[in-house]
Amino acid sequence: MKFDRHRRLRSSQVMRNMVKETYVHKSDLIYPIFVIEEDNIKNEITSMPGIYQLSLNLLEEELKEAYDLGVRGVMFFGIPNEKDACGTGAFIDDGIIQKATRLSKSKFPDLLVVADTCLCEYTDHGHCGVIDEETNDVDNDKSLELLVKTAVSQAKAGADIIAPSNMMEIREGLDQAGFINIPIMSYGIKYASSFYGPFREAADGAPSFGDRKTYQMDPSNRLEAFRELESDIKEGCDMMIVKPALSYLDIIRDVRNRSDLPIVAYNVSGEYSMTKAAALNGWIDEEKIVMEQMISMKRAGADMIITYFAKDICKYLDGGEY
Repeated sequence: MKFDRHRRLRSSQVMRNMVKETYVHKSDLIYPIFVIEEDNIKNEITSMPGIYQLSLNLLEEELKEAYDLGVRGVMFFGIPNEKDACGTGAFIDDGIIQKATRLSKSKFPDLLVVADTCLCEYTDHGHCGVIDEETNDVDNDKSLELLVKTAVSQAKAGADIIAPSNMMEIREGLDQAGFINIPIMSYGIKYASSFYGPFREAADGAPSFGDRKTYQMDPSNRLEAFRELESDIKEGCDMMIVKPALSYLDIIRDVRNRSDLPIVAYNVSGEYSMTKAAALNGWIDEEKIVMEQMISMKRAGADMIITYFAKDICKYLDGGEY
């Protein structure tokens, strides 16, 4: 019996590069940045080594480093000085994300800014909207009005992309405010995941009671993602985030097979922290593991990747091995 061992196209690095199917490019990357309203703060996040809460007056330096490495997309998360029951800091014109966006656009006009359009970092209860006193759960209708105000204020500040956790009527609100060309990157396929733990420290946004399982997806469910996708397409989203990424590569592939929308894989905080912890302990080769993870997301069908490794990946790509 004759065996085909498929080695002819693996014989050298040049040959392997020639037949490579999947690539990661700098232009695929979006770098999340946590901006804090206090001055002169650069707090390393304990559970996310190498990632910081940065004051606005220190943001330019961070943006310049990322820009010089080749990052062309950033995503701002705001940490306000004051919080209240309805998350006012999210939608006021001088909110922290709005300020960060204006600074970025003044210094690096071609750096694409994605604005996180959510209320959880700004509410004193840590949930993603207004709490109904009777149900003790998020009131979608009341929250929606505030999310629309947040999206419009972010667009006015110069954000290139609005990234809402709740799509309903946000497209209509942006259009009515004159921002018909601002795309929406929807968090529609967002699972109620344990991988978000470090982010809640970074953004100071952990719920003060309960959890988010009533308004985020059950990790056990695959078909539910299709319903979320269909709803968000009808409501006008331009890009779809699948979050988290590594434990949901099958969902990324499913969404790719069912839609021609650009797909964004969010390589979330817990995924970052696990990799960093193993690397710091000398258990893995960080560069090789990170790039294998990124390739897996692209191979699954992602067009873009939101990742805290963005600056590192740019350095790896400059090395020429990928």
